[in-house]
Amino acid sequence: MSRLKSKSVQTIGKPTAIDLFSGCGGLTQGLKNAGFQVLGAIDVEPLSVATYRANHEEVEIWQSDIREITDTTIKRRLGLRKGKLDLLAGCPPCQGFSTMRTLNGSRLVEDPRNDLLFEFQRFVESLLPRAIMMENVVGLAQDERFSRFVTALENLGYQGEYRIINAADYGVPQRRRRLIYMAGLKVDIHFAAKCKYQRTVRDAIWGLPKAGESGDPVHDLPEKRTSKTIALIERIPKNGGSRTDLPLEAQLPCHKRCNGFKDVYGRMAWDKVAPTITSGCFNPSKGRFLHPDENRCITMREAAVLQGFPLDYRFPTTGSKSTIALMVGNALPPPLIEAHAKQILRSLSK
Repeated sequence: MSRLKSKSVQTIGKPTAIDLFSGCGGLTQGLKNAGFQVLGAIDVEPLSVATYRANHEEVEIWQSDIREITDTTIKRRLGLRKGKLDLLAGCPPCQGFSTMRTLNGSRLVEDPRNDLLFEFQRFVESLLPRAIMMENVVGLAQDERFSRFVTALENLGYQGEYRIINAADYGVPQRRRRLIYMAGLKVDIHFAAKCKYQRTVRDAIWGLPKAGESGDPVHDLPEKRTSKTIALIERIPKNGGSRTDLPLEAQLPCHKRCNGFKDVYGRMAWDKVAPTITSGCFNPSKGRFLHPDENRCITMREAAVLQGFPLDYRFPTTGSKSTIALMVGNALPPPLIEAHAKQILRSLSK
């Protein structure tokens, strides 16, 4: 193990957290906004780790398969003792539990990443944090591994519950149904109250500089579409229109044959929340990702803002929309995390 001094020098009196499966840093951003000092993070993807470091330079991050990192390494590097961490948070990879892969729960998908939930449990057992926050897809609730996970934590003395929530109810300008499990060590952790007002697409991206001319490389990445696709996009009605609004002869042959996935080649509506921002948000064939007025998909900066990232959040300028979209689509929305992390602080301070 390296003997270099850790970057994560703890601020006296500030609540501490560790972010497991940190991705590009959405969860960490939300925790920091709530007042936590994030000491450490772990993720396996090199580009996500590079993006994380660009935005959270003070956090010690390990680029590694979490199964190859010992809890002893984490505790020594961060100077932590068992029971002294305030919050352990994370989102174990959820592809095997997703509704798309399981056909809304009608089939079982055996993905080796499913068992990474127990790596989260391993760190709980070793660190014994005062509180836990775990976010995942809705489908996890029906998996027996989740029941085993919750039972194991209860046996350690944790009191918790999970809820299926919509991120739009917590300051995120998109609809996004997720599972959140929160628990405290011999203390009740309460969920945050819903916002009285849902932020809309207009609230989030109205007034951004013109795409392609902004000077922000993430906002200016060009689109590459065939003339046929451009012509189709131009015909989609503005402000919430869909391909189903077109006459039958104007629709693509594949759309005529399939009556499902009606959001594809759809526009967002200014005064509604955005649809779920996914890793396909750069492609009109993947969902309702067309700009409300302009004849293009949302930019990667617009996608990040709709996910709740600050406008100045740094992403790599690799020239590839798909790499940025993958990170943004897989990220945890910072406002959702912030709302519940603040509630955790309130519960712990009682």
